[in-house]
Amino acid sequence: MTTSETSDTDPATLEQRISSILQSLSLEQQVRLLTGADMWTTYSEPAAELRAMVLSDGPSGVRGAIWDERDPSLNLPSASALSASWDPELAYRYGRVSAAEAIRKGVDVVLGPTINLHRSPLGGRHFEAYSEDPLLTAEIGTAYVRGVQSAGIAACPKHYVANDFETERFTASVEVSDRALRELYLAPFERAVRDGGAWTVMSSYNAVAGVTMSENDLLRDPLCEEWGFDGLVISDWTAVRSLAAARARQDLAMPGPDSPWGPALVAAVRAGEVPAEAVAEKVRRLLRLATRVGALGGEPAERPRPIVDLDFAREAEIRGIVLVRNAGQLLPLGTPASIAVSGQNAELPRTQGGGSATVVPSETISPLTGLRQALPKTMVSYHLGAVVQEGITALPLDCLTDPETGSAGLRVRMFDAAGAVVLDEVRFSSALVWMGNAPVGDLAGLEIVTDYRPAASGPIRLGFAVVGPTVLSIDGTRVLAADNAVPGDDPATALLSPPSSTTEVELEAGRAYRLRLEHDLSATPRLHGTLGITLGSRPAVASADALIAEAAEAARQAEVAVVVVGTNEQVESEGFDRDSLALPGRQDDLVRAVAAANPRTVVVVNSGSPVTMPWRSQVQAVLLSWFGGQEYGRALADVLTGVAEPGGRLPTSWPAEQSDVPVLDVTPVDGVLRYDEGIHVGYRAWLRAGTEPAYPFGFGLGYTSFEYQSITVSPPGAAGSMDTAATVTLRLRNIGQRPGREVAQVYLSRPESAVERPVRWLAGFAGVTVPAGQSATVTVELPRRAFQHWQDGSWVLEPGSFTVQAGPNVAELPLRADYSPEG
Repeated sequence: MTTSETSDTDPATLEQRISSILQSLSLEQQVRLLTGADMWTTYSEPAAELRAMVLSDGPSGVRGAIWDERDPSLNLPSASALSASWDPELAYRYGRVSAAEAIRKGVDVVLGPTINLHRSPLGGRHFEAYSEDPLLTAEIGTAYVRGVQSAGIAACPKHYVANDFETERFTASVEVSDRALRELYLAPFERAVRDGGAWTVMSSYNAVAGVTMSENDLLRDPLCEEWGFDGLVISDWTAVRSLAAARARQDLAMPGPDSPWGPALVAAVRAGEVPAEAVAEKVRRLLRLATRVGALGGEPAERPRPIVDLDFAREAEIRGIVLVRNAGQLLPLGTPASIAVSGQNAELPRTQGGGSATVVPSETISPLTGLRQALPKTMVSYHLGAVVQEGITALPLDCLTDPETGSAGLRVRMFDAAGAVVLDEVRFSSALVWMGNAPVGDLAGLEIVTDYRPAASGPIRLGFAVVGPTVLSIDGTRVLAADNAVPGDDPATALLSPPSSTTEVELEAGRAYRLRLEHDLSATPRLHGTLGITLGSRPAVASADALIAEAAEAARQAEVAVVVVGTNEQVESEGFDRDSLALPGRQDDLVRAVAAANPRTVVVVNSGSPVTMPWRSQVQAVLLSWFGGQEYGRALADVLTGVAEPGGRLPTSWPAEQSDVPVLDVTPVDGVLRYDEGIHVGYRAWLRAGTEPAYPFGFGLGYTSFEYQSITVSPPGAAGSMDTAATVTLRLRNIGQRPGREVAQVYLSRPESAVERPVRWLAGFAGVTVPAGQSATVTVELPRRAFQHWQDGSWVLEPGSFTVQAGPNVAELPLRADYSPEG
């Protein structure tokens, strides 16, 4: 087997036990196990001493079986922040921390990492994946898998395969060459299986070459037959659509209790349409997973202490922040007398992307709060500057009171058709999601009641975000009624990014207003006990120009200006792709105005994926901070003040203009999305096009500088891995005034190749921390696969010499040598 059991029991003995259990189960019992029991759990089988297993979304935190602020989760930095660290060891620890959260939440399978590629910056879930490069994606993703599974929790690399877009994701078919499929899109999954030993894999919604992935033979080969995967293939939710998936290598249909299998699969087996052996093998793999996570008697040998590791969340964000501009060495700031902060994301940052990856943290630290905590003697002012959000945000808990108890919160009730109360609870957030745990049956309505005491007087837009007929009343007077609808048929959008309606009202600070929200459940289609609804607000803006002018004037009077810009939930989320790389709202105008008022301006970009920055040369410093997790504000303050160095390097090219992006299309035509660019994705496409991005792949500055001194390329030593083709030894010197970390990157090229190749491609990398004024030796092992290409169904090494180049990013490679992996 390619994976090792976490139990001390001999694997052969475990397999014998599994065989014995299989023989004791009827066909009906076996088939029952192959569909989820509900949204997040599998069925138990008491006769086999098999308990239910809990699956949970978890790329950047583990939510658990319920979406509920009363059971909060650790909100880690997004995947794009993690990959910006270029540090597999950090990714391993990220996996261990995620596993600890899973243990605390009673979860057996963490549904991550997402190892699809950043094929286009318009991809809606860009923030949830690692990189445009398959090697960097594989290194970070494999380390994450190893970290999670080291604690006896299963990781689930997803979405297998070529699910690099959201538009028509349920039905679109990807047309991609075999070579590109192997060298780019399958490569991270191969590493997660071969080197990470993944216990599960998630099949995706989309089709490849016209066959939906839950029915696609790619699940059998290369996943199982070539790579030796012996684990469980879990469907993306509702991705199993027919009995054809039962004849494929698809194992578990989620969610339950309904799926196209069940009685239909039993009948198909009895009719000889699906082999009984195929069903038995699926159950065998489910039982094998159960042994690995301790669900079939016993527990895995080692589990980390289940703590909420806020220190790691802060460290991981620091390591991922990328400094791309620092004119005049403005950063680090030290302790200025005054800072003028502006931008809505400074007060209401995005700490995570939208969709199923969402977790509910106990609190989040904003950049504004982080700076004020870090600089108690500095005058830190704040002005909104520009509105970013397109919908509404939840009302602050400290402004809400449950009318019945007088304590903080909201009263939430659901009623059946007869008017009987079927749910009555106090909640501590006005953004509510039930994902599989809402009452079912003939429901008529939902009611949310709270006493709202605004913190400030003046106009505000109150409203709701939900699909279906809804009414908002204030002190018994109806102020808003709407029947919101969502375009398209993606249930994730309706549940997690519903449209909003608002109305402007004038409120007085401190006065209690009785808010009552009534939602018609009978007119709302709901899948598997799901519902998403938010009672919230957005700023009432009389003049966008006035907001910008106020922020600019504050900047003029301050020693330093910090503008935090970013995206919103209608830009980066599961369920839809982006249509623009521009910052939403008037944020570009805000930056220009502040920079004109104060040349000492720092811009912090709070987005999970690239945005265009037409003002980048007009400001002194730019930090790309991604979606930074719940400790975002403290981590950012550490970097701004110089307590820590920004450790990140770009995992994806950032364009100057959207029109420059060589691979942009994410919209299928007639149900087909063609990957006609072949192997030229990301920086490979930029190099082929001869167009320079604003910031190239691998780029990132620190608070010191490095000199690349020498390179040596040699065959691997006797102790080297059989998979290693070359050892690259680099000599670097820290020529700055403080210690710093450098990520040395090694690329290959073959200009005179008889095979179509990228201009150059990443072959290996290593990070090193060097004291000021000192030198260090860095060793980078280049895998044999880096020199090979896929041709006619196999991996082929073209004879002759390759050019090996090394440097700090793909566009700056001062060292080079020639090397033939054949010797």
